[in-house]
Amino acid sequence: MSEPITPTISTRICTHMNDDHAEAVLLYAKTFGNTPEATAAQMVAIDPQGMDLSAQIDDTTHPLRIEFDRPLKDAEDAHHTLIEMLKQVRQK
Repeated sequence: MSEPITPTISTRICTHMNDDHAEAVLLYAKTFGNTPEATAAQMVAIDPQGMDLSAQIDDTTHPLRIEFDRPLKDAEDAHHTLIEMLKQVRQK
């Protein structure tokens, strides 16, 4: 059984995504956050309902909220959901 998405798990997921998958986070911002002009993005938080990103557009930072299509069960579900979202983006 995977861990529930607590603030500690959220921090761990965000750190991992920002450090190892910055390109994916930017794609989430551009596609799901409707900010195609974003040049960089950071994952700030993740919870069962969605994720909070901050996107760089020109010289300003914009907060973005991206809702998931269903509530996530746990950290493993978050992992699979983020991968699925990335696959959707890359298929377009």
